Amino acid sequence: MTDRPDIAFKILSRADWRAALAEGRYDGSAADRADGYIHLSAADQLEATAAKHYAGQADLMLVEVDLTALGDALIWEPSRGGALFPHIYGPLPVAATRAARALSVTADGLMILDETA
Repeated sequence: MTDRPDIAFKILSRADWRAALAEGRYDGSAADRADGYIHLSAADQLEATAAKHYAGQADLMLVEVDLTALGDALIWEPSRGGALFPHIYGPLPVAATRAARALSVTADGLMILDETA
């Protein structure tokens, strides 16, 4: 039994999300591919991830991922500050996503979601 969440989030460019929808899968960003897995963030990790990696960026998407659909490809591993983060070893199937919303992150790291997207 685990108290880990059933959902996590991936921030990616709108262009990468469009490509993922067309392909049926997301193979990760350049950083993901270099690390050998797709980085996700649990809800309580999301704001820090946005501020650290996406400050000042617009034209992003916040994608909600159903972790239960990933099976053995999902591994929780220590990362920032020793906290466990969800990582996907392999592609993220679009079928494992629940929702996607437009996102921008201010220069000081504040996330702004477009509720209409």
